[in-house]
Amino acid sequence: MTVTTPMDRLRAVVAPEAWSTEPADLARMSHDASHYLLTPRAVVTPGSLPELVAALTAAHRAGQPVTFRAGGTSLSGQAGTDGVLIDTRRHFQRVEILDDGARVRCQPGAVLRRVNAMLARYGRCLGPDPASEIACTVGGVVANNSSGMTSSVAATAYRTLDSMVYVLASGTVIDTADPDADAQLARREPELHRGLARLREQVRTDSRLRATIEHQFSMKNTMGYGLNSLLDHDQPADILAHLMVGSEGTLGYIASVVLRTVPVPTARATTLLMLDEIGAATEALPRLLGAGARAVELMDAAALRVAQTLPAAPETLRQMKVTDHTALLVEFQATEEAELTEQVEAARPVIDTLPLSAPAALTRDAAARASLWVVRKGLYAAVAGARSAGTTNLLEDIAVPPEALTGTVRDLGHLLRSHGYGDAVIFGHARDANLHFMITPHLDDPAELATYEAFTEDLVDLVLGANGTLKAEHGTGRIMSAYVRRQFGDELYQVMSAVKTLCDPRGILAPGVLLDDDPRAHVRHLKVIPPVGSAVDRCVDCGFCEPGCPSRNTSTTPRQRIALLREAATADPDTRAAIEDAYDYSAVDTCAADSLCAIACPVSIDTGAVMKDFRSERRGPLARRAGSVVAGQWGPVTVGLRAGLSIADGVPSGALRGVTSALRKVFPPEWLPQVGADLPGPGSRRSGLLTSDTADGAAHPGSAGPGGIAGADTADLLFFPSCTGAMFGPASGGQGAAAAFLALCERAGLTVALVPGIDGLCCGTPWSSKGFTDGQNLMAARVADAMQQAAADRPAGAPPLPLVCDASSCTQGLTELATHLDPVRATIFAEWEVLDAVTYVRRAVLPRLELDPAAKVDTLAVHPTCSTEHLGIGADLEAVAGAAARQVQVPPSWGCCGFAGDRGMLHPELTAGATEAEAAEIADLEAEQGQFAAYASCNRTCEMGMSRATGRDYEHVLEVLARVTR
Repeated sequence: MTVTTPMDRLRAVVAPEAWSTEPADLARMSHDASHYLLTPRAVVTPGSLPELVAALTAAHRAGQPVTFRAGGTSLSGQAGTDGVLIDTRRHFQRVEILDDGARVRCQPGAVLRRVNAMLARYGRCLGPDPASEIACTVGGVVANNSSGMTSSVAATAYRTLDSMVYVLASGTVIDTADPDADAQLARREPELHRGLARLREQVRTDSRLRATIEHQFSMKNTMGYGLNSLLDHDQPADILAHLMVGSEGTLGYIASVVLRTVPVPTARATTLLMLDEIGAATEALPRLLGAGARAVELMDAAALRVAQTLPAAPETLRQMKVTDHTALLVEFQATEEAELTEQVEAARPVIDTLPLSAPAALTRDAAARASLWVVRKGLYAAVAGARSAGTTNLLEDIAVPPEALTGTVRDLGHLLRSHGYGDAVIFGHARDANLHFMITPHLDDPAELATYEAFTEDLVDLVLGANGTLKAEHGTGRIMSAYVRRQFGDELYQVMSAVKTLCDPRGILAPGVLLDDDPRAHVRHLKVIPPVGSAVDRCVDCGFCEPGCPSRNTSTTPRQRIALLREAATADPDTRAAIEDAYDYSAVDTCAADSLCAIACPVSIDTGAVMKDFRSERRGPLARRAGSVVAGQWGPVTVGLRAGLSIADGVPSGALRGVTSALRKVFPPEWLPQVGADLPGPGSRRSGLLTSDTADGAAHPGSAGPGGIAGADTADLLFFPSCTGAMFGPASGGQGAAAAFLALCERAGLTVALVPGIDGLCCGTPWSSKGFTDGQNLMAARVADAMQQAAADRPAGAPPLPLVCDASSCTQGLTELATHLDPVRATIFAEWEVLDAVTYVRRAVLPRLELDPAAKVDTLAVHPTCSTEHLGIGADLEAVAGAAARQVQVPPSWGCCGFAGDRGMLHPELTAGATEAEAAEIADLEAEQGQFAAYASCNRTCEMGMSRATGRDYEHVLEVLARVTR
């Protein structure tokens, strides 16, 4: 390519696939969790550290602004730019456990929850515990110096940093773990090294500056740069590493960190203390902390009134008449039960002497504790989800000295009400005098924007008047960059400016973030949120949905799908056309529609359901009729599909792949699967299951005849074998889930009957996934009618049998069937208890089996599915796996495989991206401990997806159990 501009020079050093200026890519990557919006000129996704360093060096030489972006969960505008956005998540997610979990090495894209899951087997976790741990990355945690509910100021990213690899704008790479790291910095960056030493001496020898720094960082404080590093460390290389913590990408790139970990508390006791007013609550704090309280969460009266509306809130709270009350949610944590008992005994006298407005007791019961935490954790969702369309959910935080907490809560409440934010709630980490508050203004309304500006000025006066900090956890970002000078004073502001100039002399790193002399910087580049649909308008761009999204590495995430809708609504005609043109593939077609996003979303948006609606809308009358015909003739259709698989099974895999690849260039990929060597052979007719012999040669007692319900009057359960098992045969050498389930039931002495007309029935998921609503409704009615026929064969007054299915996605489909039925059928169908075969085996079969420990397989790798999450049966899956194997391993990075019925065959790249991390983790585990004895899941198509991803034969967990109990 011809290099003529700074952008050309930057583009020339990265791989073509790492560079994008496509409008849809720029739009989807422009949205983060903050209320700011800047559209980048280009998005760079480096595939390696050398490629990232080359891009950064080229940008430095060209004077091209760049900003690093990982999880995009920051609330203060750190991850946006109108320059070049560098994605540091996609290819930088490696995690290495060190010293039996005492330390951990992480790349910046590693999601916090995954790191903690990997550390859990060692009884350790990271010190920072931000509320966004489901989605935030280690890079963001370190760059923002995150803390959380229990980390206080002792277990933050700054305090637990062991070493760091950082990259300067010039391209210099320093690893502070190297013994000569400081000498390297002095040799390669002499001016920077001398400058840091000079600043170190400046603040150390000035008692006023030292006192200011010591006070500021005695609190949780993420305002400005961490100048405490100039006091805490001697060598410039170490000083710079700790300045990088909390620098929000404005000083350099954090390539990796080694963090010291903390023990995981395994024993907990929790209570909710209701007090008449804030003074009584804050007066109780010292004694509660003295008794060992690890978490103390404060909620003001407005927050409590919101919490009362939560369905899971304790009855005592829901019945209270809240006036000026303040609540403290208090939790004691320990690693040993004896230690917790000591804490509880020390706390009881303290609690007994408090002027409580409602009874309170410390509980260790998990369900009761979860109910109490709903009160605190449900506030965000309740307020954010109820806000008006077009408003911004603005969550902010401050901290003050402990002695100023009482007055600050009162004054902040008055301030919010005086500016018209009467529905705002105040809550926070009382142990650290760290308060959060939430407002929902229309920032595109000039009058409301003026109110917000006035409120901000008054807030600054209030907090700084209390000698506090304007940012405790969320980072300075853009929202408080104009106020750093006011908080720290001119001299320390100049020290910060000098740090920035020394590290980034050309000012290319995240300009406008953290330091800005424009007094109105905080109200520039505000995000406009146009209504685009009631199902998604509640989206707050938090990004919690992204780590678990199967298409996150392939096309778009739920947040990005919604962002593109919003961008298209406000874009110029050309940009809108480009976004809409890309949307079909990048949003609709490559969505696995597994709805895990709804579980992760704090406001319960099901983007998968929205994408299915899009699919439905583009189905014409002819396609809809065809879908209904297929539903009505599902029995013959499955026979035809099995015949096709039989033919395909005889075709050389290379030829099969070549033919389907060629045809997919002519026909739409949405209609023609890509198949090859991993395509299974055909399955078997379901109605023949109970007339065939079991794997061990015994017939099933009391079982149904072909297609009938004979024996249902005395059967123990009604079986709904999945049609995926009828179409796709088992893994090599396996017997299939249905046969394994029947064998286990026979060994347990349980009688099984088939659903009448099973060959023509389906749970309806294929029609739902593809947007064929009429066909889904027709199939639902057919299933309901079959179940009514089964009920008719039961003796009068006999309770309905459990309805058991052998594929988790089909079980989920059956549980949701009633939503597609008319009221009469829905009422009848609701009488049946739908259970997954895994759950049924744990409840009814395992207690009847004599398990031989010697027969168990040594090791078993288990892949849960998205449906096990929706059904809440993960514990059942692990219990059954534990009955079959001595050691069960669920990879910490497991997620939806993206196969999604047939979508993994229609879009193989979706499954490849979805399983990338889990497959790598399986390979790492095999390298460490050898190949697993078996690999299992609980859904046939998911087993196919994981087999493709890992090269190992995945089978149903019941097949493994059936083998070891034979």
